[in-house]
Amino acid sequence: MRRRLITELGEKGIVQDEVLKAFDAIPRHFFLDLAFEQQAYSNMAFQIGAGQTISHPYTVAFQTQLLGLKKGMKVLEIGTGSGFQTCILCQMGVKVVSIERQRELFLKAKQIIHHFNFNPRLIFGDGYKGNESFAPYDRILITCGAPFVPDALLDQLKPGGVLVVPIGSLEKQEMYRITKGEDGSLTEETFGDFSFVPMLENVNK
Repeated sequence: MRRRLITELGEKGIVQDEVLKAFDAIPRHFFLDLAFEQQAYSNMAFQIGAGQTISHPYTVAFQTQLLGLKKGMKVLEIGTGSGFQTCILCQMGVKVVSIERQRELFLKAKQIIHHFNFNPRLIFGDGYKGNESFAPYDRILITCGAPFVPDALLDQLKPGGVLVVPIGSLEKQEMYRITKGEDGSLTEETFGDFSFVPMLENVNK
């Protein structure tokens, strides 16, 4: 089923070999309730608790491909969620700092990510603020629908770095890739419409 999904991703335009290899290495069904095991490799989103979802495999792969990752890069992920995207990033050999604001998901994701023997820095906090302690970042990935790009995240992006974010309303967002020039200037590219759960402020304690 995993190989069939990888073939489907390739047909949809995911061409980076490193991305497809990561999807082959990380079993998606580990991140879902056992009742959904047979559907884990279909191109579907699923509820994972706290009103959040695990994104369509294609969406995860598409965002990852837009990042243009190289091994050893430092990546800030906003929205750990189920931990699936975090594990894909770790599998690709980058250093991950991931922030989750829902305590229920934070604790659950922490357990499953460690099951795969990955060791990203997992932070329970407000994604709008990012994390200055480990900045600057080569890449920043926002895995939820943002109404705007927080200035704090742009400040934490390294010159020459790339930020990938879906921007828009609650129902629909447009995927942006923002590249920060060496002089601090920002260049925006768009890549079509997607649907994400909203990016929320304030930590739910």
